[in-house]
Amino acid sequence: MTVTETIETKLADTFDPAHLEVVNESGNHNVPPGSESHFKVVIVAAGFEGKRLIERHRLVNAALADELAGPVHALALHTYTQADWAARFGAHPMSPPCRGGARQEPA
Repeated sequence: MTVTETIETKLADTFDPAHLEVVNESGNHNVPPGSESHFKVVIVAAGFEGKRLIERHRLVNAALADELAGPVHALALHTYTQADWAARFGAHPMSPPCRGGARQEPA
């Protein structure tokens, strides 16, 4: 199992999230190709209700203690309750705007 898969599994099992994204951002850093050392996690979970941001981060860090002690060098956390997420992004995760790609006709 990859580090990415391990993180996804542990967070899914621990928090039963409404939304979970685990993004390997290692390629943006000075590490060998194929590294799994820098991650961004976006998680929406009912278990964060009534908890301050630092408490949410501590819960995630505790769930990933083995990974943080080993292969994970950096972990960016974006932790939301369902109400936080809805207020910030609406009912559904945002999609990037379409730029038309190759189908766009020249001006």
